[in-house]
Amino acid sequence: MSKKTKKNNVTVLHQNILDLRPIVPLTANQGETFDAYDDGYNLVLHGYAGTGKTFISMYLALKEILSFHSQYDRVVIVRSVVPSREMGFLPGSLSEKTEVFEEPYQEICTDLFTRLDAYTLLKNRKKIEFTTTSFLRGTTLNNAIVIADEVQNLSFHECDTVMTRIGENSRIIYCGDFRQTDLNKPHEKEGMTQFMRIIDNINTFRHIEFKKEDICRSELVKQYIIQKAELGF
Repeated sequence: MSKKTKKNNVTVLHQNILDLRPIVPLTANQGETFDAYDDGYNLVLHGYAGTGKTFISMYLALKEILSFHSQYDRVVIVRSVVPSREMGFLPGSLSEKTEVFEEPYQEICTDLFTRLDAYTLLKNRKKIEFTTTSFLRGTTLNNAIVIADEVQNLSFHECDTVMTRIGENSRIIYCGDFRQTDLNKPHEKEGMTQFMRIIDNINTFRHIEFKKEDICRSELVKQYIIQKAELGF
């Protein structure tokens, strides 16, 4: 089990069960993301699927909070429940309703820590929290690294809600690909463009655009996405 000790009069948490495997950038834009994160910027990671945006965001955030000197308490993952925005239609309790949306992060943690129960252990230790935009009102996210994922499915109202929840000693990473939006109404799609115009004028943000050459999920995925883009789909 984990245990707490004193080091330089600071309480630290020994992660002697979970060992985060080292990750290195695979592309130039991944490297730029690592550098911008280390320089303390909030991030907007936009671009093609399969470029590792969410994966490296999770890695950087978890590496930070699990370090002895971390100033942050937890990683908070936020996403919309599009295309089933009204979660009341899904069966089960609230935790059971959100579980399906947590699966990508469970897989990432399994990969990063090379053990199947890593995500559950981190949640039990309050090192990871998952929530949806439906339940953010009235909350303040202090001492947290917030990852807003699949932001192409957020309306302007939802983007605004996430942004205005950021409290003291916190930072945020937005991840998404506007080409993959599940939003259907024109005014909802326009909302993300409006939100990005605001973010791009804030000097504490770095916007990194992931391109086709950054696709690293698999060669098949890379070929497919390139062909889809070239054919205009």
